[in-house]
Amino acid sequence: MSGRSAELNVALVKAGRTKIRYAAALLHDDGTRLAVRAPWAGDGVRDFGFVRFEAGDVFTEYYWRDRWYAVKEVRTAAGVLKGWYCDITRPAVLTGAELVVEDLDLDLWRSADGTDVRRLDEDEFAESGLAGRDPGAAAAAVAALDELERLALGDGFTGLLA
Repeated sequence: MSGRSAELNVALVKAGRTKIRYAAALLHDDGTRLAVRAPWAGDGVRDFGFVRFEAGDVFTEYYWRDRWYAVKEVRTAAGVLKGWYCDITRPAVLTGAELVVEDLDLDLWRSADGTDVRRLDEDEFAESGLAGRDPGAAAAAVAALDELERLALGDGFTGLLA
């Protein structure tokens, strides 16, 4: 699908409910990995303390049908790289023009220069009860976070997106 840009809707689902839905341009789909681009879809500014997402920011998002994570490259409106926000998710499912991604609460941040790599929301993950409801999915989520952290701390991270 490279070379063509099509519109699709990304639906981020959490705990059985659609958390957010937004339009995105499909940049690439090789059957395993999809790449989409969309403006910041949140309401107002989201300030994490270590990064701010705000109007004008552009997200290039990478989803896999066979991996338990999504990687979102975040740039300012002027194109300056802020870093990468990674969601631990079930593998993405594309049905027609809708990409559904189930968020499993764990996240990872990697700054543009690679000096700030941090695991996020491990408390939310523990409180979600996923380990009791679906131990296999919980184990896959933790393994995915460990893999992303290892890649983010080393040289292999940007290779995921090439």
